[in-house]
Amino acid sequence: MLDHIFLSVSDVPRAVRFYEQVLAPLGVTARLDYDGKDGPPGHPDLKGFGANGGRAVHVGFVANSKAEVDAAYAAAMDHGAVDNGAPGARLHYDPDYYAANVLDPDGYSLEFVCKKWQHAQ
Repeated sequence: MLDHIFLSVSDVPRAVRFYEQVLAPLGVTARLDYDGKDGPPGHPDLKGFGANGGRAVHVGFVANSKAEVDAAYAAAMDHGAVDNGAPGARLHYDPDYYAANVLDPDGYSLEFVCKKWQHAQ
């Protein structure tokens, strides 16, 4: 089950302002303001956003080839995922964007993606 995803940003206050404005129309609001000094040494500050119990999650995983996309999709389907887009070109993004989408057993959206411009085929 997914619980959280960390994004490193170059300017935390700017990023918080950005996400507060951009995510508000989607019902996603600030839910956490954690001061890193309250954690173990070196722990970063955390700013969290969520909606509907925090289940609004989509994670895109890099695949190095179309075969890896196909294999990850097959493994996910064999282990309880629900199809949310069979492997294939995502022409609405780019002809060289090859991906597969599933919902994991908890309903989280996962994408396995190979972009020709990022990886050799």
